[in-house]
Amino acid sequence: MRVLHTADWHLGRTLEGRSRLQEQAQFLDELVDIVRDQQIDVVLMAGDVFDTFNPPAAAEEMFYETMARIADYGKRSVAVISGNHDSPDRIQAASSLANKHGITLIGRPELAVHTIHVPRTTEVMKLAALPYPSESRLKEVLSESNDELMLRNKYDEKIQAIFSTMSESFATDTVNIAMSHIFVAGGSSTDSERPIEVGGAYTVLATSLPEQAQYVALGHLHRPQNIKRARTAARYSGSPLAYSFSEANYAKSVTVLDVAPGETVKPDEVYLSSGKPLVTWKAKEGLLEVYRWLDEGRDKHAWIDLEIHLQDALTTEEIQKLRKLHPGFINIRPVFKQEFEEAVHTSRSNMPIDELFTRFYSKQSGGATPDRELVELFLKLVTEDEKEDEVERS
Repeated sequence: MRVLHTADWHLGRTLEGRSRLQEQAQFLDELVDIVRDQQIDVVLMAGDVFDTFNPPAAAEEMFYETMARIADYGKRSVAVISGNHDSPDRIQAASSLANKHGITLIGRPELAVHTIHVPRTTEVMKLAALPYPSESRLKEVLSESNDELMLRNKYDEKIQAIFSTMSESFATDTVNIAMSHIFVAGGSSTDSERPIEVGGAYTVLATSLPEQAQYVALGHLHRPQNIKRARTAARYSGSPLAYSFSEANYAKSVTVLDVAPGETVKPDEVYLSSGKPLVTWKAKEGLLEVYRWLDEGRDKHAWIDLEIHLQDALTTEEIQKLRKLHPGFINIRPVFKQEFEEAVHTSRSNMPIDELFTRFYSKQSGGATPDRELVELFLKLVTEDEKEDEVERS
């Protein structure tokens, strides 16, 4: 059978207030095309369907419409689990209706293993599906201790035990797959995932993933990646869109695998073309360099994080002009670092650092005075920087 693994759609998510619904709709259209072109039998969605517990109505409509298009009146099976961003009750609310169309919606952790029949190949999949397993969703207090290491060990043991129990339903004549929304220790994260661990407490060791499964479909981390230390094929499919500038250079994809009972799985990537790229501009030559790039049509259809080196602060009119010339500017961050460091070097011995900062701020903002909270934040950063320097020298 042919299986497609995807995750972390985050429908309804914005980028600094900019709607991504149109891009998400483009991805879902592309996904439907991939499912048809690749002759997929089963689609696995490993959590974080939505970005919040109460997603916009438009996001919910997109999800259910896409599920219907993929399942195509029961011709194809779909299984969806909730992630840490999802409301488990909301995900499984439509289960009674969805089941009639070959769509399995699983909101809360359970020990039941789902059986999926694939008419095209006459094969059967045994799916050990574990939605995001927080303590509250497991309805279990794993440790009364505040010790992070103890909690991590208890959590890892619990997840391992759940997978072990589920694996008892696997058979030699079935395709055996596990799916979960968890943070596997050692995985490469980005700035756009909401942490599901306290420190390192809610993490799972790669060796705790079920060895009896032929493949483990994972959700949560937005960078597509294989889990190297797992005892079976295990992979994060990644998010379909870049949701922070830390993901700017990641190629987005879905994972496709051919799998038969008892065979080793080798997952392949099918790359996605939908969604705007996220890029960073560093204009070290100032405003004129930005205008030159705009005239060249650089990154015309991208979201842009602009870092611009300046001698004087941008005026409101200049900022508005930039945003009018390119609506994709998300952040416009002026950098006065060199001038400020020179001022600190020449004046710090004769002037308190907070007063120096206040004068610098006033100069760059055209006479404004920073509030006390901003000054205190600056002093905190300076103190932390000095401590780091001391550590490096020691």
